[in-house]
Amino acid sequence: MSTLATLTNTSPSPPLPGCKHEEEEECSEVHMCVLWYRGQLGITYYDTEDCSVYFMPDMPDNEHLKLLQKVIDEVFPRCIVTSAKQDHHFAKFLTNISSTGDELVKKPEIVLFPNADFGLEVSKQRILSRQFPFIPSHMTATEKILYLSSIIPFESPLMVRALGGLLKFLDRRRVGVELEDSTVGVPILAFKKFVLTDIVNMDQDTYYVLQIFKSEVHPSVYKLASGLKEGFSLYGILNRCRCKWGEKLLRLWLMRPTRNLTELNKRLDVIQFFLLAQNHETVLTLQDCLKNIKNVPLILRRMTLSNTKVSDWQALYKTAYSAVCLRDTCRSLPSTIELFQTISHVFTDDLHYIASLISKVIDFEGSISENRFTVRPNVDPTIDEKKRKLMGLSDFLTEVARKELETLDNCIPSCCVIYIPLIGFLLSIPRLPTMVDKSDFEIEGLDFMFLSEDKLHYRSARTKELDSMLGDLHCEIRDQETLIMHQLQTKILEKSAVLSNVIEFTAQLDVLLALAVMARENGYCRPRFTQSHGIRIKDGRHPLMELCAKTFVPNPVESGEVTGRVKILTGPNSSGKSVYLKQVGLITFMALIGSYVPASEAEIGAVDGIYTRIHSRESVSLGLSTFMIDLNQVAKAVNNATAWSLVLIDEFGKGTNTVDGLSLLAAVLRYWINQGTQCPQVFVSTNFHSLMQLKLLPDTPLVQYLTMETHQDGDELVFFYQLKEGVSTVSHAANIAALAGMPHEVTARGVEVSELIRNGKPIRRIEHPSQNNQLERCKSLVEKFLCLDLDDPHMDLEEFMHQEVLPSAASVL
Repeated sequence: MSTLATLTNTSPSPPLPGCKHEEEEECSEVHMCVLWYRGQLGITYYDTEDCSVYFMPDMPDNEHLKLLQKVIDEVFPRCIVTSAKQDHHFAKFLTNISSTGDELVKKPEIVLFPNADFGLEVSKQRILSRQFPFIPSHMTATEKILYLSSIIPFESPLMVRALGGLLKFLDRRRVGVELEDSTVGVPILAFKKFVLTDIVNMDQDTYYVLQIFKSEVHPSVYKLASGLKEGFSLYGILNRCRCKWGEKLLRLWLMRPTRNLTELNKRLDVIQFFLLAQNHETVLTLQDCLKNIKNVPLILRRMTLSNTKVSDWQALYKTAYSAVCLRDTCRSLPSTIELFQTISHVFTDDLHYIASLISKVIDFEGSISENRFTVRPNVDPTIDEKKRKLMGLSDFLTEVARKELETLDNCIPSCCVIYIPLIGFLLSIPRLPTMVDKSDFEIEGLDFMFLSEDKLHYRSARTKELDSMLGDLHCEIRDQETLIMHQLQTKILEKSAVLSNVIEFTAQLDVLLALAVMARENGYCRPRFTQSHGIRIKDGRHPLMELCAKTFVPNPVESGEVTGRVKILTGPNSSGKSVYLKQVGLITFMALIGSYVPASEAEIGAVDGIYTRIHSRESVSLGLSTFMIDLNQVAKAVNNATAWSLVLIDEFGKGTNTVDGLSLLAAVLRYWINQGTQCPQVFVSTNFHSLMQLKLLPDTPLVQYLTMETHQDGDELVFFYQLKEGVSTVSHAANIAALAGMPHEVTARGVEVSELIRNGKPIRRIEHPSQNNQLERCKSLVEKFLCLDLDDPHMDLEEFMHQEVLPSAASVL
């Protein structure tokens, strides 16, 4: 039960900067619809995180469907919707997708609809007849068609058919609105185009070995639902983003390294601007604004479902206000940088309109205190009048209670008139000691209602008159404020296009600011791009390893168009060969996402793919041996690498017989060397010294031999981790084994056997007694047995067996 609530009409104020918006971590899902017909691919998918539909215009893709595989690897769809009538190549592809062997990746559900559901005209009608919240309600049918035509490429028939099938799937599954009323549709807040052109080819093994992403089990029991957190990875160290959408875009850029030099240089121009000392204050200002960019798609989705919270209105106001600040700041920055110019133009006055509308309508202080939507004074005269009546009720009800008390029995000491929402006005009387049974509660002229907390509640003639005169003020005020909230939501949803632009471009700004911060803190340099075949890096460093090691020794990379395209790297174990290979791959990769790189200078030629054979990702479910997995990785590089590709191979061939492994490695390298200037950039580390000693590779400028410098100081091996030209002839395995804690006698025996093999001498067994000694022991044992007097009753034959025979037998055997 609640007593009279008095509303305080103080001057409203915007949400305090310290108020945090409770952004719920909702499990996002992607539902994809795919059609493939005669070498053309149409893809659309719905992301529940931002309630947007993404579409890709019809693109060519052969029967291997590599483009589709790239999209699936990137978005990880929960469901794949397609037609039941399919080509056998596509059917085989879907079968392989649904039976993937990776335990860490959830298998997508394949949903088949009749082919008639993907008809072109049916799909167009399904799109045009749907109500979208971002389309102004006053538009006619013709205007709506023109508006959608400016967003959706209806000239791509496969994509349009896929979009029609996706809409049918969403309506049938009721994705995200399963518990809502059947009249509530799946919210679609925006249509967004995505393309996968100029993407550098990299498979999941390459992402894994270069440690671009690394998922770890979250240590908190409260986060077990989400399961994983980002570990020590390239994404982890680059992620200095201030808003959620910046983090999401950074991950997307890492998944889409690009060959588009124009786009890469645009990103680098922004980073270079932020790194200038005179722009440090601007960086801090932009970062402060970015902190207030909240989860707008989630808020807009709640608006479409009429589930908006007070914190949502605060967050939306903060976002709109901060976006205006970002726009004004960017307008003061050089217009030669495209991102600043774009933000200045697309962050229109609609943002100021949204922020101003929210500020003028919503009473944030009252909303927070009542935990519901309340409006400011002077917004609606009817509400103001009812609130004034509600505020003046306290004194008025006191006067009514005084008059009621005059008409009551003298034994009743006091009374009061209260107002309860949905019930109305009641007369409250304290329970007297004489009032025991319900029959004692009856008072002439009053209608008994209920007993609560030793107080009796009645309706009287005056309270009934108050009900008819004033009505249910509290509920009427709520109803009218809810109506105003719906009107406000409708106006904001009509302007949601500008909010989509805010999310898109603030995400770009956030990522580039994060990359600039990382570059400043770690002394990265701007890479230069050329159209030539080659990679040149001066004082390159491993971006992750340098953060772990006390000192890190930088190394160069010199790979030209006609010289040194195949580099053979030898050296002792633990000398830094694998780190060097990963360092080359990571620096190249960072340049291809538009980031500064850990080096003093870097020149990156055209790269269309990065292929690796560094680590074997073993899995029981794959049913493949370690060596077979290694062969698969090398086969991908041999079959797909071009003259513009980068190939990194570490210790290939060690998983099988030494001669066979050496032969395979030599054959693979010869295959690439024979391509001449069309050979990819290949970096190979190996301990097969016979590759050089037997001269298995041709003598050509394309091949360069490198080694990691070390020094033998007595029994101690000193690593310099410095790259130099030359060939290492020893692996120093014994020294490495000693560092690993192997017992000295084991390593000593290993060195002995190794020397005997090198010199072609026989290997003899050690620590075994000669046959003569064994014979003497047997003779002595027999003599002792013959000396025994078996007729002696005191003779203990069992004791003789334990003390003499068994120990001797053990030594002989």
